[in-house]
Amino acid sequence: MSPIAAREPLFLSVLRQAPGLRSVRFVEAGFTVLALYLFSQALIGPIFAPSGSDETSVVLRLMWLPIYAVAVVLMLARPGAALRTLGTNLPLLALIGLMAVSVMWSVAPDTTIRRAFALAMSASFGLWMASRWSWREMILLIATTFVLLGLSSAAMAIAVPSIGVDHAVHAGAWKGVFWEKNTLGAMMAWGAVSGYAASRVDPKHWLFWMGCAAMCVALVLLSTSKTALLSCLLGTGIVIGIALCRRGFGFASLMIFLGLTVGITIATIMLIAPVEALQALGRDATLTGRTDIWGVLIEEIRTVPWTGYGYMAFWTAENGPVFWVRQATHWDVPTAHNGWIEIALAIGVPGVVLTAMVYLHAFLRAVGRIFRGPETYWALAFIAMVLLVSISESNLVHQNSLGWVLFVATSAKLAARRDRRSQD
Repeated sequence: MSPIAAREPLFLSVLRQAPGLRSVRFVEAGFTVLALYLFSQALIGPIFAPSGSDETSVVLRLMWLPIYAVAVVLMLARPGAALRTLGTNLPLLALIGLMAVSVMWSVAPDTTIRRAFALAMSASFGLWMASRWSWREMILLIATTFVLLGLSSAAMAIAVPSIGVDHAVHAGAWKGVFWEKNTLGAMMAWGAVSGYAASRVDPKHWLFWMGCAAMCVALVLLSTSKTALLSCLLGTGIVIGIALCRRGFGFASLMIFLGLTVGITIATIMLIAPVEALQALGRDATLTGRTDIWGVLIEEIRTVPWTGYGYMAFWTAENGPVFWVRQATHWDVPTAHNGWIEIALAIGVPGVVLTAMVYLHAFLRAVGRIFRGPETYWALAFIAMVLLVSISESNLVHQNSLGWVLFVATSAKLAARRDRRSQD
């Protein structure tokens, strides 16, 4: 041993024996998958909050704190990448900020400040994902998460049917490790698209990823969720459309023409015979009573159109405006069942405009990549599916939800200047 090595401080010797960057990278990847699994509310939700709301469980509220802390530490560990990501997503940050500021006029300020904090922290995880991983890595991590969700859901439905299968209103429908069948269906629809995208970014294992996508489609069918099935069909159609478009401009022109034709035909049918069209899809003309709720809620929005009632506060203040909504509809309405109405209730019409700008910018950026980059198979299909489901579900801006985290990560990655110049 040399004299210099003999005099080396002990802490330097320990650092030299520490795991290399590759090991740290594996830890970060594992943390990403674990956090995404938790954000899906899988398993832990039905166990710790069987009522279907994470607000009823102290365990669920406290378990997010370590996730938030690690996400912030990881962002601070790469300040340059984090700042670049924040700088290219100012409209998204403005939306989150408006949700937080709404505590000033909220009808339930305690609820608003707590959930706005959770919204910002879960968004920080999505922003970290966008700044940390390349498109290829991020898509593979997302697809891996959905594979785990699919496998655990199938195992739960088969091994523990008392939890994994609905025995009440929708007897026989699979719900896996989630609160209800519709959640399983929605998650597996996204999972199918992530599988398609993974087969594109990882062509050496395309057969494995396509098999995973097939498993997700099967779980969508077993959930019996019509909305999820429609979403899955939309995502699959977009993936096929992108693949055909990339075979040449002739195919692109044909696909655009067919898409416009189908869209105009569907719109015409809905205008001329909406009742018959909805019945053909197995839905009643009121979308299972949703239109009745929307009519009452729109009147409440007109009362305070510029501010709303505060983020996530409308449904919490039992003696507030929600009282009259439930009186008018004759049942305890839990949500607006429409993403845009939910935003208007939270932060008013200006908030709806800002939210539309955020989603539209992300959608247009994804459309702009139709002819380049395998990430488009995930980004365009996922955003389109979220927008479709927003018609009947309050899914656009929701704290600690997998849909929100994935949208933030996807939108932020699409906005990155470096990624627009050079595809990962």
